[in-house]
Amino acid sequence: MRKLLIVGVWLISGWSAMAQDQPETEQDPKTVEKINALRIAYISEKLGLTTEQAEKFWPVYREFSDKRKELRQELIGARKQLKQGQDPNTDERLMKLGLELKQRELDLEKTYSERLLKVITAQQILNLRKAEGDFHQMIRDQIQQRRLMQQRNETIRERNQRLKEQQRN
Repeated sequence: MRKLLIVGVWLISGWSAMAQDQPETEQDPKTVEKINALRIAYISEKLGLTTEQAEKFWPVYREFSDKRKELRQELIGARKQLKQGQDPNTDERLMKLGLELKQRELDLEKTYSERLLKVITAQQILNLRKAEGDFHQMIRDQIQQRRLMQQRNETIRERNQRLKEQQRN
């Protein structure tokens, strides 16, 4: 299963490398869907979810993830809005808003942790955050590796182009 996940991540990393520069709403829906499928498989494996647990866990987790994403988008939007204003109190307002949103995210996590405890064990909840982080790191590593390969290939192409020009002269 782990090898399948790694191969799958490798295959979609090319697509996701391009997608990382765009907001999710502008990303290719198929790429987003593939990454989400890999995330589900990865987290399910790391948590050791049974079929029954997975059926109950994923709807609650998706709801939590969506609400968490909304909070983060709210902070990003507020930062953009406050930066455009550039009044003297911008930094202080941004700091207060950031703290307020972090508190709301913590409250959200508490609420959903209680709901998830009815579906999975406390140990699985503790492992969830690590699995999320590990998955994101794996995706970032694959994207970085893909970008390095693209840069290397571009350098080779440029070098070959220069050699061809030198041979013509």
